[in-house]
Amino acid sequence: MLAVCAIVGALSGAAHATGVALVGLFPGKAVLVIDARAPRTLAVGQSAWGVKLLAIGADSATVEVDGQRQNIALGGQPVQIADTASGAGEQNVTLVADGRGHFLTAGSINGASVNFFVDTGASTVAMGPSVARAAGIDYRSGQQGMANTANGTVQTWRVRLNTVTVGGITLHDVEGMVLQADMPYVLLGASFLNRTNMRRDGATMTLTRRF
Repeated sequence: MLAVCAIVGALSGAAHATGVALVGLFPGKAVLVIDARAPRTLAVGQSAWGVKLLAIGADSATVEVDGQRQNIALGGQPVQIADTASGAGEQNVTLVADGRGHFLTAGSINGASVNFFVDTGASTVAMGPSVARAAGIDYRSGQQGMANTANGTVQTWRVRLNTVTVGGITLHDVEGMVLQADMPYVLLGASFLNRTNMRRDGATMTLTRRF
């Protein structure tokens, strides 16, 4: 049975990045929008415009661009996958803002797929306990603390994240924080962003790894 969701946001071209959105699923096939082109239906193993469909799930698909793998949610924010070959080895990613001006993107922590919300006011990569468990983080052994949130004061645990990946950027040994309550997104804060150069151009934001 075909499942189709509306495309969220508009894709815009960006140097060294390919925008991919998943807008439909068939048994064994996925409908992708690549760099704002017309939707293209691919079977597992097929490629179009440099994007290869590797696998599909109940509500997601896994694609590959220039060796970079990314899991894309059905109907979710378009994912920007960096083309590291065209960047002469430089790790970067270009994100596209949604209608409210927020930068949301898929990525991973310790290899586990997550949805990030870019938050320049957050000091660390902050997540809820369910994300931490999925990423194999023994957060209750981390340093305990308290934090003020919109829902009041909550308990926190400071942890170290083995890897954090956004598009073509993978950072190792990143400081993280686990809050006692789950959140709709993982906050991509300063412990990741400060290790990149950030360039904002209208509705796009390009991050380039510094160290």
